Amino acid sequence: MSTLRFDAIVFDFDGVLVESVDVKTRAFAALYEPYGPEVVQQVVAWHLAHGGVSRYEKFRHFHGAFLGRALAPAEEAELGERFSALVEEAVIAAAWVPGAREFLEVWHARLPLFVASGTPEEELLRIVARRGMARFFAGVAGAPRKKGAILRDFLGRSGAAPERVLMVGDAMTDFDGAAEAGVPFLGIAPAAANPFPTGVPVLPDLTGFAAFLEAAPARSETARA
Repeated sequence: MSTLRFDAIVFDFDGVLVESVDVKTRAFAALYEPYGPEVVQQVVAWHLAHGGVSRYEKFRHFHGAFLGRALAPAEEAELGERFSALVEEAVIAAAWVPGAREFLEVWHARLPLFVASGTPEEELLRIVARRGMARFFAGVAGAPRKKGAILRDFLGRSGAAPERVLMVGDAMTDFDGAAEAGVPFLGIAPAAANPFPTGVPVLPDLTGFAAFLEAAPARSETARA
């Protein structure tokens, strides 16, 4: 039996492996700029408070809550295409989160590693491939599936017990998905902006992640909603 604390790791993508959160914030702001600065401010605040939520869910919320109208399917599809055009190349070029590349280079040979993201899956797969990251992962999945469903799929594919699979994320969407799937959770967040409940283990980035995994085996805390 492995002496490590976990048998597989699942990462969120934006803000956990790649410094791409600001790229997407700017894209949402640009798309809603025609509606005025107050709407842009509301859009940005809601986006930042709901990391990991599909962009299409966000578009529907923004139109309903901030513009007071439903979003037609054709308009939603157009917004998605414009958003992709704004962000894809920038995410491919974005910097790594500190420690992420170094961790993946070493640990992909030691444990099955996965990605569960709110980014549309086809776009995510292109980004992962063009960044040269595909070799690191046993599986990469994104929207329209939600995090809990993706995690349950990865559990089946890895054959690991839920308590032996760790979800690493930077948003409550990630935490809630881990709780739904019954897997432990590690947050990535600066100390000054930690969104997670008291008692949830948190690191500022991935520079100390290997040491966290190599700590003496112990009963890990299962994420709780």
